[in-house]
Amino acid sequence: MGEIEQKPTPASRLGAPENSGISTLERGQKPPPTPSGKLMTVKIQMLDDTQETFEVPQRAPGKVLLDAVCSHLNLVEGDYFGLEFPDHKKIMVWLDLLKPIAKQIRRPKHVVVKFVVKFFPPDHTQLQEELTRYLFALQVKQDLAQGRLTCNDTSAALLISHIVQSEIGDFDEALDREHLAKNKYIPQQDALEDKIVEFHHSHIGQTPAESDFQLLEVARRLEMYGIRLHPAKDREGTKINLAVANTGILVFQGFTKINAFNWAKVRKLSFKRKRFLIKLRPDVNSSYQDTLEFLMAGRDFCKSFWKICVEHHAFFRLFEEPKPKPKPVLFSRGSSFRFSGRTQKQVLDYVKEGGHKKVQFERKHSKIHSTRSLASQPTASNSEVPKQSPQSASLTFGVGSESPSVQSCQQAKEAKVSTLESGPHQSPAPSKSPPGSRAADGPTMVPPEEEEEEEGGKDGTQPSKRQPPQPSTELSINSQGGVAPTNVTLSPNLSPDTKQASPLISPLLNDQACPRTDDEEEGRRKRFPTDKAYFIAKEVSTTERTYLKDLEVIASWFQSTVSKDDSMPEALKSLIFPNFEPLHKFHTNFLKEIEQRLALWEGRSNAHLRGDYQRIGDVMLKNIQGMKHLAAHLWKHSEALEALENSIKGSRRLEHFCRDFELQKVCYLPLNTFLLRPLHRLMHYKQVLERLCKHHPPSHADFRDCRAALAEITEMVAQLHGTMIKMENFQKLHELKKDLIGIDNLVIPGREFIRLGSLSKLSGKGLQQRMFFLFNDVLLYTSRGLTASNQFKVHGQLPLYGMTIEESEEEWGVPHCLTLRGQRQSIIVAASSRSEMEKWMEDIQMAIDLAEKSNGPTPELLASSPPDNKSPDEATAADQESEDDLSASRTSLERQAPHRGNTMVHVCWHRNTSVSMVDFSIAVENQLSGNLLRKFKNSNGWQKLWVVFTNFCLFFYKSHQDNHPLASLPLLGYSLTIPSESENIHKDYVFKLHFKSHVYYFRAESEYTFERWMEVIRSATSSSSRAHILSHKESHLY
Repeated sequence: MGEIEQKPTPASRLGAPENSGISTLERGQKPPPTPSGKLMTVKIQMLDDTQETFEVPQRAPGKVLLDAVCSHLNLVEGDYFGLEFPDHKKIMVWLDLLKPIAKQIRRPKHVVVKFVVKFFPPDHTQLQEELTRYLFALQVKQDLAQGRLTCNDTSAALLISHIVQSEIGDFDEALDREHLAKNKYIPQQDALEDKIVEFHHSHIGQTPAESDFQLLEVARRLEMYGIRLHPAKDREGTKINLAVANTGILVFQGFTKINAFNWAKVRKLSFKRKRFLIKLRPDVNSSYQDTLEFLMAGRDFCKSFWKICVEHHAFFRLFEEPKPKPKPVLFSRGSSFRFSGRTQKQVLDYVKEGGHKKVQFERKHSKIHSTRSLASQPTASNSEVPKQSPQSASLTFGVGSESPSVQSCQQAKEAKVSTLESGPHQSPAPSKSPPGSRAADGPTMVPPEEEEEEEGGKDGTQPSKRQPPQPSTELSINSQGGVAPTNVTLSPNLSPDTKQASPLISPLLNDQACPRTDDEEEGRRKRFPTDKAYFIAKEVSTTERTYLKDLEVIASWFQSTVSKDDSMPEALKSLIFPNFEPLHKFHTNFLKEIEQRLALWEGRSNAHLRGDYQRIGDVMLKNIQGMKHLAAHLWKHSEALEALENSIKGSRRLEHFCRDFELQKVCYLPLNTFLLRPLHRLMHYKQVLERLCKHHPPSHADFRDCRAALAEITEMVAQLHGTMIKMENFQKLHELKKDLIGIDNLVIPGREFIRLGSLSKLSGKGLQQRMFFLFNDVLLYTSRGLTASNQFKVHGQLPLYGMTIEESEEEWGVPHCLTLRGQRQSIIVAASSRSEMEKWMEDIQMAIDLAEKSNGPTPELLASSPPDNKSPDEATAADQESEDDLSASRTSLERQAPHRGNTMVHVCWHRNTSVSMVDFSIAVENQLSGNLLRKFKNSNGWQKLWVVFTNFCLFFYKSHQDNHPLASLPLLGYSLTIPSESENIHKDYVFKLHFKSHVYYFRAESEYTFERWMEVIRSATSSSSRAHILSHKESHLY
């Protein structure tokens, strides 16, 4: 198809400026003067449904009118908005900012132009100004009323409740119902009235600015947020709808998204008459054709959609406004249409650098006065609050005068436009990405071109700053739906692209598994506070998110599964779930308060900003005092754990039911671990408050509240201390029982678990790997079976009563060798290293001492096998495995059978190491969550992940709203270091994890978070001596 370049237009022949829409000029460069001449009056309908009239020169480009509207509103981030109007065929089109207004709006007296949101960013936290968020909230309200933003009843009621809170303030049932009777926010609103009122009751104390923030938080998770459907048909004639978003082009069937084409996968967009064409980059893994074709109602519809695609790509993906094409000498091919204005990166840079003054504004529908704080004293020109009244705002420009658009252009260019390092593309998922992360990176798409004749051999010109092509590292991700994820709620943060079943494979196994992020975190770090107290408070928020998800495993997922089955006794149900639901509700509100405080601390909300918001102690004190009222529920958790395990012991059906639930992805830890999470969480609050009290001087405003909160939580921990110790041991014994076969009475009163790990046992066939389990009265040794369950078969037991232990390296000629002499048998074992041998010797000797003080020998443990009285030279078939069996059992962790293949027992087996109960106790204290950037040894880009550290393992999520991890990395056996100069990792706050040939680099966002990750990971990668642990436990009352 021939590509036709635009011929000189009548406007250009008459002298209309070609670059009047450019909003970033080189320093010292002045835009051409706005054309003078006859004025035309244009009616603009604002987002609050008022109308304003503006007078502009007829020959002025559309940019002048848009700038006049933004200037009237004192709107700094006006680049997210646009003007749309019905053309002569009644098709709604966007005002072209480069073309003269008179050429577009033929009969201005009969046309009402709408000022609406044009570009919806993936994350509303990228909107820096309160006024901008207010206007976005009005757009959401408008889309709800018009049926454009479709959602379920619960989401609709929650959205409306935030709107009501913004408009009339705190909950008053009579006032609420009166207000809802007068205002219809959605069709069939009456059916939702009770639910709206219920939600509104939970928003007490929320300012209008905070309500806008929460409204956008909920809305952005919805699949139809910011979506405008364009009817089309596919090649088979099936009716579909096309839409464009920040991530790329979306395909809908009705209101259900059925496909998505990320910008990184699109090589070229074009149209021929009424056919819309998408040319994709080659991908051997894709089943799509190279070029996709869609049929639209007509050429005008097709061209209109193509233009908005071009603009979305440029706004979200490019660093700066694309340069105009050079004029052809003879023939022209394709369209000269291009995006005009600042890109999102330029907007973020400009606002971030503070090149503007914050002014007040009025909320038309709100009965509450919430004004934006003033950064400086108002000048004569902006001292009045702009009233959105119907009066005309006349703008007349003389030949030599500068229009508001000119002033905004100059002002925008005064701000420095920072250039980010190029790197792999940021995920379209809205996971709180750093500013500018939507700028061009990775393989940059050729600017889409208009094609109207037969296609030639070339794809057309490319952007002037196109990145060199690289292997595509992005997938068209369709991850599970959630609120995208409702912030997700989870999947609250998923973008439209991430809501269907994800083809992602484990990010541990594939460098290209997850979306990448640029090094634009640098800009994000500069935008947020640097005080250590802020990052400590942020740790409370990130770990609270994970804790809430853990509560949901029991209160939501497990309860939902139980309700569909009758295997659990009613008495057990009434003991477990009524004690988790109040905790879940309480901590949901707690997390909301923390995040609202952090938003104020970070400056994301400009409402009533004062220094006293830069603290967290008052929030902690209030909620810890509230937790004391829940103490009765906390005491019940130990009882619930015992009742569950006893019920499982007595019911094979319930045992299978719980085992099947543990196989679900959402249950990423043993089920009984989640029952103890509320007790563990108290310890985390205590540690955080200790760090805050240590950081703040006594004169600090937050010190008193932090110290009071610490006293409260210390009292609670002390009261539950004995219960926690007992329950941790009880939980661990039952967890080990599931990994062992050939044993009956492992869990008996008085038995304590001490250590488990891999040792080599010397027998007639030489050294054979065995798994040893040390308790305070007996030592068990096992081998890994080849059954589907991957359980360990018990081969023998050695009572500790009367046992002696000695080094025997010289006697047997085996490094790190020990001889264990019992009353009935002796065995020789070898550890993998000197340090491992010393740990075993220390713990076994301690256990022997404890057994000597007890009442005598332990009862027999084995279910059927006789005691193993063999010497090393008398190995029998009961204790032998063939070398083939052994090698067959040494599969990688990632290829285990689904049933309990990645427990700590299996990790120790594969890594040939050990772990003690003391290590488990420290692991309970050392839990952490947050975003990290990860890089593989041989990759160039950094990948942003939500990471949870618990139970000696890193769990990787795409975002904090995900319900289950994408993959996990057990850390036992790994080494933790800082990269050397030779590794060329020229970044701050980077640590390195390596085990054999596996190497991973991780970047933290600050010095504090870097130190915290190093601290908790070190606790998993290097076991402490028992003496150190005991003193550690005493100091923490734990």
